[in-house]
Amino acid sequence: MPAPKGAEPKVALRFRRDEALIRLMFETGMRAGEAVALEVNDLDLAEGVAIVRRGKGGKGRTVPFGPDAALALDRYVRLRRAHRLTEASALWLGDRGKRFSYDALHKSLRERADAAGVQGFHPHRLRHTAAHRWLAAGGSEGGLMAVAGWTRPDMLMRYTKAQASANAAEEARGLNLGEL
Repeated sequence: MPAPKGAEPKVALRFRRDEALIRLMFETGMRAGEAVALEVNDLDLAEGVAIVRRGKGGKGRTVPFGPDAALALDRYVRLRRAHRLTEASALWLGDRGKRFSYDALHKSLRERADAAGVQGFHPHRLRHTAAHRWLAAGGSEGGLMAVAGWTRPDMLMRYTKAQASANAAEEARGLNLGEL
């Protein structure tokens, strides 16, 4: 989602920020509050990890991300250097010279979803999607629990139950139990 050609710097920053946020949350399942709380020093783009210093329950964790999210984050960080608050520790900066808040994240992502025609979007859907994609790609339940910051298996079930029927049907086809 590149900024329009010739966009003024604050518009370009907003596009890059929102793309980086969406990619990071979509891939990692990071909570909205965790994403907003990230600081510049919490990112290691070369290693492809972000440090969530304080997740739900006050626990921290390391969250891996892939090359597409790293590229989007790198592009944002480069533009961020020209922002008047570039010395601020907060990773995400607003386009009006302010810190980027939890409410701003909701508003920005809602606007992006509306523009893309996505109905009923809210940032938490990215967390559910990340959980489904992790398991569909063959990731382990234990690995998902660690990355998502869950300590109880019932949270895993809560986030993946919407896909349980589809996953069971796919598994049944693969088992081919009707073969005699």
